Amino acid sequence: MAARAAREHQSGCQPPPRRQPPIRAPEPSGEGSRSTWENFWTRWPGADWLGAHSPLQQQQQRRPMAVAELYAQYNRVWIPDPEEVWKSAEIAKDYRVGDRVLRLLLEDGTELEYPVDPESLPPLRNPDILVGENDLTALSYLHEPAVLHNLRIRFAESKLIYTYSGIILVAMNPYKQLPIYGDAIIHAYSGQNMGDMDPHIFAVAEEAYKQMARNNRNQSIIVSGESGAGKTVSARYAMRYFATVSKSSSNAHVEDKVLASNPITEAVGNAKTTRNDNSSRFGKYTEISFDERNQIIGANMRTYLLEKSRVVFQSENERNYHIFYQLCASAQQPEFKHLKLGSAEEFNYTRMGGNTIIEGVNDRADMVETQKTFTLLGFKKDFQMDVFKILAAILHLGNVQVTTVGNERSSVSEDDSHLKVFCELLGLETSTVAQWLCNRKIVTSSETVVKPMTRPQAINARDALAKKMYARLFHFIVERINQALHFSGKRHTFIGVLDIYGFETFDVNSFEQFCINYANEKLQQQFNLHVFKLEQEEYMKEDIPWTLVDFYDNQPVIDLIEAKMGILELLDEECLLPHGTDENWLQKLYNNFINKNSLFEKPRMSNSSFIIQHFADKVEYQCEGFLEKNRDTVYDMLVEILRASKFHLCAAFFQESPVPSSPFGAMITVKSAKQVIKPNTKHFRTTVGNKFRSSLSLLMETLNATTPHYVRCIKPNDEKMPFEFDSKRIVQQLRACGVLETIHISAQSYPSRWTYLEFYSRYGILMTQQELSLSDKKEVCKVVLHRLIQDSNQFQFGRTKIFFRAGQVAYLEKLRLDKLRQDCIVIQKHVRGWLQRRKFLRERQAALTIQQYFRGQQTVRKAITATALKEAWAAIILQKHCRGYLVRNLYQLIRVATITIQAYTRGFLARRQYRKLLQEHKAVILQKYARAWLARRRFQNIRRFVLNIQLTYRVQRLQKKLEDQSKENHGLVEKLTSLAALRVGDLEKVQKLEAELEKAATHRHSYEEKGRKYRDTVEERLSKLQKHNAELELQREQAEQKLQEKTEELKEKMDKLTRQLFDDVQKEEQQRLLLEKSFELKTQAYEKQIASLREEIKSLRDERSQLHHQLEEGRVTSESLKGEVARLSKQAKTISEFEKEIELLQAQKIDVEKLVQSQKREMRERMSEVTKQLLESYDIEDVRSRFSVEDLEHLNEDGELWFAYEGLKKATRVLESHFQSQKDCYEREIEGLNFKVVHLSQEINHLQKLFREETDINESIRHEVARLTSENMMIPDFKQQISELERQRHDLESRLKEQAEKMEGKLGEPFSHLNRVREEEGVQGEAPHPFLRALEAQSQVYPEEERPMGKIQEPQEAIRFPKKQPEEAEEEVESILQQEASRLSLENRDLEEELDMKDRMIRKLQDQVKTLTKMIEKANNVHLPSGSKEYLGMLEYKKEDEAKLIQNLILDLKPRGVVVNMIPGLPAHILFMCVRYADSLNDANMLKSLMNSAINGIKHVVKEHFEDLEMLSFWLSNTCHFLNCLKQYSGEEEFMKYNSPQQNQNCLNNFDLTEYRQILSDVAIRIYHQFIIVMENNLQPIIVPGMLEYESLQGISGLKPTGFRKRSSSIDDTDAYTMTSILQQLSYFYSTMCQNGLDPEIVRQAVKQLFYLVGAVTLNSLLLRKDMCSCRKGMQIRCNISFLEEWLKDKNLQNSLAKETLEPLSQAAWLLQVKKTTDSDAKEISQCCTSLSAVQIIKILNSYTPIDDFEKRVNPSFVRKVQALLNNRGDSLQLMLDTKYVFQVTFPFTASPHALEMTQIPSSFKLGFLRRL
Repeated sequence: MAARAAREHQSGCQPPPRRQPPIRAPEPSGEGSRSTWENFWTRWPGADWLGAHSPLQQQQQRRPMAVAELYAQYNRVWIPDPEEVWKSAEIAKDYRVGDRVLRLLLEDGTELEYPVDPESLPPLRNPDILVGENDLTALSYLHEPAVLHNLRIRFAESKLIYTYSGIILVAMNPYKQLPIYGDAIIHAYSGQNMGDMDPHIFAVAEEAYKQMARNNRNQSIIVSGESGAGKTVSARYAMRYFATVSKSSSNAHVEDKVLASNPITEAVGNAKTTRNDNSSRFGKYTEISFDERNQIIGANMRTYLLEKSRVVFQSENERNYHIFYQLCASAQQPEFKHLKLGSAEEFNYTRMGGNTIIEGVNDRADMVETQKTFTLLGFKKDFQMDVFKILAAILHLGNVQVTTVGNERSSVSEDDSHLKVFCELLGLETSTVAQWLCNRKIVTSSETVVKPMTRPQAINARDALAKKMYARLFHFIVERINQALHFSGKRHTFIGVLDIYGFETFDVNSFEQFCINYANEKLQQQFNLHVFKLEQEEYMKEDIPWTLVDFYDNQPVIDLIEAKMGILELLDEECLLPHGTDENWLQKLYNNFINKNSLFEKPRMSNSSFIIQHFADKVEYQCEGFLEKNRDTVYDMLVEILRASKFHLCAAFFQESPVPSSPFGAMITVKSAKQVIKPNTKHFRTTVGNKFRSSLSLLMETLNATTPHYVRCIKPNDEKMPFEFDSKRIVQQLRACGVLETIHISAQSYPSRWTYLEFYSRYGILMTQQELSLSDKKEVCKVVLHRLIQDSNQFQFGRTKIFFRAGQVAYLEKLRLDKLRQDCIVIQKHVRGWLQRRKFLRERQAALTIQQYFRGQQTVRKAITATALKEAWAAIILQKHCRGYLVRNLYQLIRVATITIQAYTRGFLARRQYRKLLQEHKAVILQKYARAWLARRRFQNIRRFVLNIQLTYRVQRLQKKLEDQSKENHGLVEKLTSLAALRVGDLEKVQKLEAELEKAATHRHSYEEKGRKYRDTVEERLSKLQKHNAELELQREQAEQKLQEKTEELKEKMDKLTRQLFDDVQKEEQQRLLLEKSFELKTQAYEKQIASLREEIKSLRDERSQLHHQLEEGRVTSESLKGEVARLSKQAKTISEFEKEIELLQAQKIDVEKLVQSQKREMRERMSEVTKQLLESYDIEDVRSRFSVEDLEHLNEDGELWFAYEGLKKATRVLESHFQSQKDCYEREIEGLNFKVVHLSQEINHLQKLFREETDINESIRHEVARLTSENMMIPDFKQQISELERQRHDLESRLKEQAEKMEGKLGEPFSHLNRVREEEGVQGEAPHPFLRALEAQSQVYPEEERPMGKIQEPQEAIRFPKKQPEEAEEEVESILQQEASRLSLENRDLEEELDMKDRMIRKLQDQVKTLTKMIEKANNVHLPSGSKEYLGMLEYKKEDEAKLIQNLILDLKPRGVVVNMIPGLPAHILFMCVRYADSLNDANMLKSLMNSAINGIKHVVKEHFEDLEMLSFWLSNTCHFLNCLKQYSGEEEFMKYNSPQQNQNCLNNFDLTEYRQILSDVAIRIYHQFIIVMENNLQPIIVPGMLEYESLQGISGLKPTGFRKRSSSIDDTDAYTMTSILQQLSYFYSTMCQNGLDPEIVRQAVKQLFYLVGAVTLNSLLLRKDMCSCRKGMQIRCNISFLEEWLKDKNLQNSLAKETLEPLSQAAWLLQVKKTTDSDAKEISQCCTSLSAVQIIKILNSYTPIDDFEKRVNPSFVRKVQALLNNRGDSLQLMLDTKYVFQVTFPFTASPHALEMTQIPSSFKLGFLRRL
């Protein structure tokens, strides 16, 4: 109470009157189930807020009109029901204030008049939109029936076992294995905020882990519940989650050890009960310790109140602890036979329950698992056997028979087999144990008395000993587990998992239930204070005025139990008395508490029990056995016997041990209102109650020093049926576990909380246009709420949220639904009106049509008579003659007109034909001149081409000549160097042999020395043996004298020993002889080797003399070769002939220049004449008068005719510049050739000097000279090639002449039209118009391919038809001109291409000349100042530069900024060019070193930058390119078929690098996997926000309340990602891969992997988020998938199979949108959802959540239909997709198109020490 008063004082307000827990009232005797059930559900102490003091009723008192609105027709309420606790009913008539009866309509259709009181109306039911919420606090009406219904919907229909209730996770035991605990689920919840995913034990564990990591504060997870509710499993899963997400990188496997402790503690601490097959019979608090990196480093376990009585007694259908049955099931195993066990039915302690077997449990297999976990924790086999010995001894002790002797005595037979085994196992004396099992020692101040015991007392003593032994063993095992989990370092933080018993009430409740319920009272108090604190923090954070909330305080119950003179203290006091009894203690309780404490009662019909009003319910305790269980005594003599045991473990159990102190002594504790005085008596401190109170106090200190998280496990039914919902049992547990208390505290204030955005999105439909026009959404929400809810006390505005009182969200939902219903009615009204109008108009039109036909038919029938028929026939005859006359007159008129038109038309056509013939004649004349000019121009071009070809051929022949000379010189030099190298090698070989001879001689001396030493040692050893033999003989004689009295057996042994010694001596002698023989043999072999070496030396000397002789012969032959060299020098003089040819080319060039100049002069003269004629005789006005307006517009379409002169001038300037550039080019080429000829002559002179200086050459040089001479004979072939080129030139000229003739005939056609026009205008002999003459001259002067055809065609067309009206003739001529112009332009283009080809040939010859120059320079080591080089595609490097190469090219290379400017895979090509160089040298060590260094360098740089996306992409690309280069140039046919001829020449010649190709492939795979991991790590955080949470289709999804789970502790630290973020990230990945030159196939595989991740993560999150399973969310997902498909299309990646990886997600989106009602729908779902497993389909159907009332939930019967159709599937039972799955990668071979010889090394690479060869 002091703590509460302090809180009230701090709040600054007066505390309201404190509510005491209500006392059960007598049940009424009136009829009817209603009052009876009201008493049932109001028994819960916190249920009174559903009555007059509830927020709803307070609201009703304040707003009577609002109550009438809420209790309107069609709304639903909850009424009590004896079977289902609560049942739903619909209001059939509006409720009015003052009504005493509420008319209801039950769900079965029956009507009910429900009596009501205005102050206690039945609870309202939440709208369907809120049913099935993840968080119970998100419900608008917070009361017991709403909670129960929400749990029923989630558990029984949606098959969801977890639900939030504020800070509590309610876990329903499904009694069925569910696929929701795999590693994929763990990874899905890892890193997620609380409330983002569906409720789960992993979500609570993640919240605890995140808060620990973020705040560095210790955490606790408190798991409680009834036996069989699933506490142990929940705690196990929480620990497994921590072990998975915080796995350390060390090899200690601490996580596995922490998890391994569970099977051991379950084996020794769990047992089968009537409610649970694996019930924990002790409380456990496990502290999992973490280091600063939040990784597990160890753990510690504390246990509470082990149920020791179960060791010696079990109720019916219950079992002892599992370990006993596991041991009995393994009794026949060899390692357990010494325990002398049998089946469980043979022992008293294991057969009391009747059934020793649990269905579905294999005790022998569990024993193997227990042994494995023992081993994993480091417990050796000896320790395990010691534990099993104690357990076996306990079983045998239970079978010890106690017999009655007289009335006051009992005895145990020493021959009892079980007693013997017991004593044998524990190392005890049988007689002592038998004595003190039946007797006890009483020590007084004067004497010691031994008092015999009766049989019941002896049996109790035996059982007490068994319980004590098992308890000590249990605590010992826990202590050893803690030692195994101990860590040496400092603990940073920890998370504690408390698995403790929940509130228990049975038919018979004893001391154990009393302690359990006492512990739950303490935990409930701590829970209430924590909830109160969180609620206050939430209000303070949102700046909401805080008022004191009244909640149930159970401190009086705790004081009743633990305060001074409380129940526990009186119990301990009674235990001190020698003759204390349960009855005396109970009487003291009656005297102290009856009528003094309202929480303590005495039963009416019993004097041996008492009742305590706990927070959950009243519990009646039987006092029998309280004192005995509290004392937990074992007689001292039995303890002394066990303490003196020879079995060390048993003796250690009963040693004195100090009590540990609290590690949280300085922390905040929850103190009792009354002082608790602890006596100092040693015996009093050792009672069970005192120990439990101390351990409970220590536990509360720990919990108060941590941040708690609560898991309340609920048992849905007592029959253990899967997904069966027993409302009565669940309500009892909800009241007992504090779930309803949380809701009570929340409902006292503002339970519903919405963010402003959620409210704006949900209730935007209720806003007016004026309100929506405001820019501030927060202000809009405030204005709307003030308008909709007039009572401002019903809501509060916080910083980020709006707080609503109970029922207000339901009221808003009603308004929203009414608005939607009204809007639907309006829409329906207009649509139906439109349909009816359409129907009316159709019917009206049909009626009019029918009337029309009907009236017409009537008129016809009335008008048909005989007179009418005659008159009608007469009228027809008159009409016939009249019409014939009129038609004949019209025909005559038309005929005359037609003949007149034909005459004029034929005359017009004749005149047009004449004009056309005249124009064609003039065009022929124009074509004649134009074709003549073109023929001359072609001749000039051909002559220029021929001269170029001649020059090219002569240069090529010169190049060939020089190349042959260089090859000859190079061969001579190579032969000289090879001969010199051969001579040096022979000398080195002679020297080497001499050195080996000397070495052999030294070896011989050494072996001789070793032989002498060995002979001496053998002789010395033999002498020692002989001495030893003599001594043994002497000893033997002495022994015979002294031991004559010994038996003959000793003499035989001595003889054997003596013979053995003689044998050893003989063996030593034989070995010595063998060694001497072997030494002699080796000596002979060495002598033979020496002789052979001498012979070899002699032969080498002979060879050396022969070599000298050969050298002399070589000198002689060198003299003869000098003549050959002179002959070669004569041949070199033929270069002068080339000089003459070059002079001839120069003369031809001069002629060409003169011809060009003359052509220029002629063109200038003709252009001047044309210009003069145009300026003098052209009359613009006259021409304009001849043209019509349309002709003038057509003429000016692309330019005026009088600007043609400017075009001609520009064309002339272009021709001049072109000829000038050709002239300069020829001059430069001739100068270069002259320079090269001079330089070549100098080089030949230099070569002649070198030949004269050479003296020591080999005889093979003569053959080389002969070969070179034969190659010089190829000069006639070159002459033949020149003649062939001349022949080709003549053919080209003839072909050009033919084309020129054809062009003349065609070009004349358009100009003939102009001549005809001119003749038509001046038929009487007038001179041709000057303009036409100018056009003729222009056609002659202007080159055909450069003439502006467009500008010529237009004036031609204009002049051709100056005054013509018909358009057909004009179009025909125009089409002819366009065809001719296009054909001529094509021919001109072909000629230009031939010219370009010839120019390229000239440039190629120039390059060859330069290459020839380079080769000569290389042969003579003379470097020219300029000129291009021809490379071999390899890079020369020195071996000492290898490290520098790897450092600069691999380790230090930064791809960013460099990749864009180089070819893909440039580092790989550079490496391969170095590999080619090492291959060309045939140096295996050099090649091996380079390959290993390169591979290690790539591995190092990838390891160093393992998170750098660009670096990984860059080196993945280069590794693949390097691998492709090794394949492409390996020489294998399958790879060479993609190469060019030059690339095939670059293949490796000496080494096979297949092994390195495999290594590189493995490296590439590792890089690819790391590359995928980095991309997935970057992409994964934005998948769920972008794909699932972001609304691509704005305004479709409506937000729903999120409940209390999104509290301040779950900080939303994620960015607002959208679908665009995902596409941008994918585009970044794609561009990075493309920039680094990754193969397109690898890019496609990477994209496929990323799309699989997107689909898998999105689907997994969808399966775990019930709030996302709606039709509208399916539309959003489908829209987002279409964005991804569009991205694939934009990047041309449709064939990457990435789209197929999204198929499961696409089918899930379809499943959310499809109709789910009929059998055909179920069949369609089973047929279409082939990519989803049956588990996933059922999960989506069960999780389907409507957003609006217009949508309907999936009927459970429909789900069962779908499940039946899917039963035949053999797919996986896994719920989640494996997000870590990686598709198999393949690296395709792609030949590199880049030539190695053309590869350039950028200077940024810093590889200047490499030289291109």
